[in-house]
Amino acid sequence: MTAPIKHRYEFLFLFDCENGNPNGDPDAGNTPRIDPQDMRGLVSDVAIKRRIRNYVQLAYGNVAPNAIYIQNATNLNTQIAVAHEQTNGNLPTSATKDQVSAARAWMCQNFYDVRTFGAVMSTGANAGQVRGPVQIAFAKSIDPIMQLDISMTRMAVADNLKDANSSKDYRKWEDEQPEDKMRTFGRKSIIPYGFFIGKAFVSAHLAEQTGFTPDDLKLFVEALLNMYEHDRSSSKGIMATRVVYAIKHIGTDTVEEQRLRQAKLGCCPAQLLFEQVVKIKLKDGKQFPRTYDDYEVNVNKDVIPDGVELLEFPDDIDKLD
Repeated sequence: MTAPIKHRYEFLFLFDCENGNPNGDPDAGNTPRIDPQDMRGLVSDVAIKRRIRNYVQLAYGNVAPNAIYIQNATNLNTQIAVAHEQTNGNLPTSATKDQVSAARAWMCQNFYDVRTFGAVMSTGANAGQVRGPVQIAFAKSIDPIMQLDISMTRMAVADNLKDANSSKDYRKWEDEQPEDKMRTFGRKSIIPYGFFIGKAFVSAHLAEQTGFTPDDLKLFVEALLNMYEHDRSSSKGIMATRVVYAIKHIGTDTVEEQRLRQAKLGCCPAQLLFEQVVKIKLKDGKQFPRTYDDYEVNVNKDVIPDGVELLEFPDDIDKLD
């Protein structure tokens, strides 16, 4: 069995959205999420993890060890029941501590998103809770975004006729309607452009608990780079991951045991990457950004202290653990 990762990481990933809705807010009529104080766009951690799950499911066929636990239109308790059947032989009415531990280990071994993001698996037959080594924060746009509410016409209707017993009844009703009554109107909320910065944290200590391996970490980066390539829709517009950076903590001590301890705990604050190493600004003369080329992304390697290494993907993907 492959050993878990041994280094702490912080990730910074940049992505953008053109003429689309990067993350609809169900509490606001599914309009793009914004921070009401500074009008900068938001993309929730849940939305980002959904795209990562979708990519892994698509790329690896939704089979163990890279199956996906949280997927569309499923009952999560079904897989918990399977875990108990596979490890304990049956579905216990009241699981013992050992039975819970065995079922939790089985879930981590078989489901990529459980050993990556963690999961609450005590909703049915108890399989415990898992705190995942990979945690993702809300992404936020570099600049304020403009919300546009666009009206459009659909050249058809979708009326449900209560008295219709066949397709002939529907065709008869169509023939009786004036042409201008056979159109409907709809609305779509988009932003013209938004450039977002996302942040992720990877704990080597929690990786030991779930069995999160270097291959799992490489798959996470692969998914970050490609999560929007297979998630196209009219509502999303044109979305793309532009670049992914990471700080890898490697330690400084000459004694290997102590250096590995430093690599797990970390050698500098996460804010170093987020606030000092990578600087993003609008190019001179640009007031209203509309493309990725309107921004400058600068990497200041001079502020990187000893004990950490800056990685840029996809070039440095083989340097992961």
